[in-house]
Amino acid sequence: MTLPLERARTRKPVTWLTVVGILLLPVVIGGILIAALYNPVERLDSMRAAIVNNDEAITVDGQYIPLGRQLTAGLVEGSDTFDSNLDWTISNSDDAHDGLEDGTYDAVITIPENFSTAAMSTSQSDEPEQATISVETAADSLIVDDAITAQVTQAAAALMGEQLSTVYLENVFLGFTTLGDQLGDAADGAAQLADGAIQLSDGVAQLADGANAAADGAGALPDGARKLADGASELGSGAAQLAGGADSLAGGAKDLADGATRLESGLTTIADKTRDAASGATQLAAGVADGADDLRADGLVPADLTGAASQAATLSTQTADATAGIATGLGGLSAQCAASGAAPEFCSTLATLAANAGDAAAAAGGAQAYAVGTRDGLATFATEAPKELAGQLTTISTNISKLAGGLGQLADGVDQSADGAGSLADGASQLAGGASGIADGAGALSSGAGQLSSGAGSLADGAAQLADGVTQLADGTSELADGSSELADGTGELANGLQTAVENIPAYTDDEATDLATVLADPVGAEGVGTSLFGASAVPLLAVLALWFGGLGSFIVLQAVPRDALSSRRPSALLALRSLAPAAGIGAVQGLLVAAVVQAAAGYDWGDWSVFAVLAIGAGVSFAAVNQALVAVFGGTGRWIAALVGVLAVATGVVSTVPGILTSIAGLMPTTPAYTAMLAALTPAGGVAAGLVGMIAWALLALLVTVVAVARRRTTSARAILATAPAA
Repeated sequence: MTLPLERARTRKPVTWLTVVGILLLPVVIGGILIAALYNPVERLDSMRAAIVNNDEAITVDGQYIPLGRQLTAGLVEGSDTFDSNLDWTISNSDDAHDGLEDGTYDAVITIPENFSTAAMSTSQSDEPEQATISVETAADSLIVDDAITAQVTQAAAALMGEQLSTVYLENVFLGFTTLGDQLGDAADGAAQLADGAIQLSDGVAQLADGANAAADGAGALPDGARKLADGASELGSGAAQLAGGADSLAGGAKDLADGATRLESGLTTIADKTRDAASGATQLAAGVADGADDLRADGLVPADLTGAASQAATLSTQTADATAGIATGLGGLSAQCAASGAAPEFCSTLATLAANAGDAAAAAGGAQAYAVGTRDGLATFATEAPKELAGQLTTISTNISKLAGGLGQLADGVDQSADGAGSLADGASQLAGGASGIADGAGALSSGAGQLSSGAGSLADGAAQLADGVTQLADGTSELADGSSELADGTGELANGLQTAVENIPAYTDDEATDLATVLADPVGAEGVGTSLFGASAVPLLAVLALWFGGLGSFIVLQAVPRDALSSRRPSALLALRSLAPAAGIGAVQGLLVAAVVQAAAGYDWGDWSVFAVLAIGAGVSFAAVNQALVAVFGGTGRWIAALVGVLAVATGVVSTVPGILTSIAGLMPTTPAYTAMLAALTPAGGVAAGLVGMIAWALLALLVTVVAVARRRTTSARAILATAPAA
């Protein structure tokens, strides 16, 4: 069945099959493009990729860390970033290489041997290293295959990097807390150090004062040491003299002991004789008393009385002489006792004995006088005394009795003197022994004094060196005092600085550190970012491209300018509209069909899709008018230009990095308003009204150009008429 439509470049009629073909052209183009390119990440399982895990796991602090194995598991399991995943195969290097060459695999992901080591080097090494994985695609891979493989791999690597960064940052933040605590302890220690430094400064200042005083004293020490040496020399001489005197004293003390022994013996004898004299004096007194009585009675003096008086006088004289000698000897010993070095108690006893001996000597002298007087009186009485002398005899008898008592006391004193002489002998013996010890000690003292003199000389030399050292010590302690003061100031500033650092270092709990590390490991997120490689603009672009080539297809088949334009009487505008009408109708149907295909593939909201469908119908009509104008004006070149417009629409609609001149040209193309309006209908982007106005403007402009082209076709020259007329 034919239609009353003019076919381009031939007079063959247009059939319904031709019209259906024109209608289905954009549907087929759009359907193929949308089916092939819309949201390709939903069909990632059609891509085959191999994973080669050459990583060698490491052990950190006793924990086994196989990061290569974990990354492999992450790639195979996929993530929330993509709705589907590649068809992964865990392989080895040889199999992966062969599979990449023969087409078994579209891509190969290789994890190197040092992957775990490099990934953990940020916390285990002074030279951190970035962990890398290699991606290799087949030489005959398609355009977007590399991008898909890289995006999936980068997503997995980024996730693992985020996890590693989270753990590292968490340790860092917890380290801040530990560092703050330790700095707090250090600040306390620095404060204590500052206090100690202040005390040290004070102590060193006192040490400096003491060192200065010691330096002054040490300066006088050499002179004192030299004087000590001289004194030690003199001490040696004196000790030698003392040794000689002690030897002499020992000899004298020995002699004194011998004399005291003899004195004790003599005093004992004298005491005995004194007691005998006392006994005789008692008898004499009794006899004198009896004689006095007899003399009173008889007036006669017995002969034996005169003899007894003479004997008493003789004994009294001997006793007086002996007692005087003892008193003299004891007095001399008492005078020499203190000088001999004897004990003071001994010297005191000896002095007492000497005094008693003196008293005894005085009593003996008195007794001697009494005895002599008695003897002389008896002699006189015997020759001359009358009876009147009887009273004198009584007196004599009394005196003799007193003499007897004094002689008794003298005997007791002599006994005491004998005992003292014994003690004197013992003390003198002890004195002799002590003097010998003194002599020996004095000899040793003399030798030691010589050594002391030599040592004191050495001491003098050392004291001079000590004086120099102490002077240097005083200077050093003064400098040390200044340094200690500076140390106190510095440690105080250190304590303040550490305290300030503690106040400025943050502290985190385990949960806070985990939350903060999670945020900092991925600090910036993006919402509303789709996973489709072509984005929301893919469908409008593909729809515009399909409708544009649909309009081009209409005027590949249909005639843009009626063939009878030259002979027709109708206005040029009506002729142009007559050629546009079927193409516009076809374009409208094409737009509706393309919108139906889009809805079937994408499933948009019916409200958005209805606007998109209206715009698609308008775009089909507008593109039909523009393609009619291009063919009407440029003929076959116009179809070439139309194809170029379609190519530019694809080139400038896929990526924004095209050259600026192409972007400028694309902004002037008739496809731009349609693309803008459709994109605004399916996305929040504005511009539906502007795009619709643009399509209408392009349609009217194209119709006007077509009318002009039709009008030009309605004029001709005589030559053209003759050329087309039959020969006469």
